Amino acid sequence: MYDLNAIAEEHLVAAHADEHGRSANLILRDPPLRQSVIALTAGTSLDEHNTPPAASLQVLRGVVKVTAQSGDTELTMGSLYLLPPERHGLTAVTDAAVLLTAVND
Repeated sequence: MYDLNAIAEEHLVAAHADEHGRSANLILRDPPLRQSVIALTAGTSLDEHNTPPAASLQVLRGVVKVTAQSGDTELTMGSLYLLPPERHGLTAVTDAAVLLTAVND
């Protein structure tokens, strides 16, 4: 069992200590399922990248913006969002932590 609140807090502290303003950890791997906690300090971005065949983001702390060709979406704490099947990026509007759930073929 995992305490997502504690993991989010731990990674937010680590993100503040990191020169790039981020911290991440794969917490669950049971192929084809993978779950990772990603923490970003306010203003930090993950560059545009490909979406796995199926993926969602759950915001554990803060506010993030998903950027994609189809449009940008701002997500707040507690939001669960199905990532679009296209390249996308992620920016922390405030200090934030998300749970990325991905299913790979």
